[in-house]
Amino acid sequence: MAALTRTDVVLVGAGIMSATLGAILRRLEPDWSITVIERLDGVGGESSGPWNNAGTGHAGLCELNYTPARPDGTVDISKAVSVNEQFQITRQFWAYAVENGILTDVRGFLHPVPHASFVRGADGVDYLRRRREALAHNPLFAATELIEDSDEFARRLPLMAARRDFAEPVALNWAADGTDVDFGALSRQLIGYCVRTGVGVWFGHEVQSLSRQSDGSWTLTVANRRTGAKRKLNGKFVFVGAGGDALPLLQKAGIAEIRGFAGFPIGGRFLRAAKPVLTGGHRAKVYGRPAPGAPPLGALHLDLRFVNGKSWLVFGPYAGWSPKFLKHGHFSDLPRSLRLHNLVPVLGVGVTELTLLNYLIGQLRLGAPARIATLREFVPSAVHADWELTVAGQRVQVIRRAKRSGGLLDFGTTIVADADGSIAGLLGGSPGASTAVSAMLDVLQRCFGARYQSWLPKLKEIVPSLGARLSDEPALFDELRSWTGKTLQLDAAA
Repeated sequence: MAALTRTDVVLVGAGIMSATLGAILRRLEPDWSITVIERLDGVGGESSGPWNNAGTGHAGLCELNYTPARPDGTVDISKAVSVNEQFQITRQFWAYAVENGILTDVRGFLHPVPHASFVRGADGVDYLRRRREALAHNPLFAATELIEDSDEFARRLPLMAARRDFAEPVALNWAADGTDVDFGALSRQLIGYCVRTGVGVWFGHEVQSLSRQSDGSWTLTVANRRTGAKRKLNGKFVFVGAGGDALPLLQKAGIAEIRGFAGFPIGGRFLRAAKPVLTGGHRAKVYGRPAPGAPPLGALHLDLRFVNGKSWLVFGPYAGWSPKFLKHGHFSDLPRSLRLHNLVPVLGVGVTELTLLNYLIGQLRLGAPARIATLREFVPSAVHADWELTVAGQRVQVIRRAKRSGGLLDFGTTIVADADGSIAGLLGGSPGASTAVSAMLDVLQRCFGARYQSWLPKLKEIVPSLGARLSDEPALFDELRSWTGKTLQLDAAA
């Protein structure tokens, strides 16, 4: 066994979360030593990879599950506003990173793409009208349009209009200022900056155990996945940004705060097409309403994507299931995560989420003809030969304790941190990468309370709106929106 290596900060996983936290810490404490441990041989190979997520810069502009209708018919926009506020923080960090040489190729990861919500039928159109009315008074959504005219629909979305029977009412909420993000490419740029400034990265290494030391630090046993050779790494602070593997690693750490938490993995599959005649006819991300029983992340959408300089159309998701917690994980991940303290929440969810289970079973039974039939709800002219099936990443949804049912399935993200702030991790998958900056600022505040106040001047350089609610400060929102749009080359839609 090699000698013990010491470092100030250990980041487990080289995806968007660790990459974001590493870059911010580099600006705050340039003299700290930081080590990244990644089980794969490259950056962003799991959930951050472009084919493992939808690539939507989630700002609540088009995701209808963020704007549910209340029993009285009004529309609740609070979730959409919260997500948008967090994405504005992300945009500011990216703009700061561009101006300071942290990000060197904006078009390598970010493209302007309009976001649209799509409904069919009179009830759906009525809901979209009410949604637009509810959003209109918030400056973050004031530019959202309602489109009901079939000719205008066809002008903006010619591929979706071709061969469509407009006898059935359709409508769009259209936000011109949406984005497509390659979070894998973004992660590579951020990790690249970290490496240029002295951060060490151990690729092909997997954390096998974590043990707390008497001085409050953590010693990690790390194995080389090729040779089996083991190393020990001691860090004063550990962040577990390992996607679905975060839950098992926090369990291995044995912190009290992880008790009662469990995970439920849900996979995804997408159809994709690259023919220019198709990509040229659809220049937007268009989200529909979730099917009955579908989880919030199961809302079907037809997206324009940019991956490695090429335009694609991606449609889905079609749900899949595997007990793996990572796409490149192990079939034993789910059973090995079960503990006495989380069995009751797991069983409780098993009883209360029968509709979801039936939905997943139905999705697993879908064949190619059924998938194309679903696609034709968005693209009536779709031809099977133009589309190929691709497998996306795994999302491990959080299961937590609940008083009434015993367990609750949570489709958001959750930060779990030890009481002394020496270790933290992020669980869950949505909206995930788009709100990474906000999440990592939360980690800094919770885990470095003694230093956080002294960091505030620098943090406000990085995120000028820090501490403000842009929904309540339209002038500040307009100023920052103009700055980030110009810096990130987002002033004109693609």
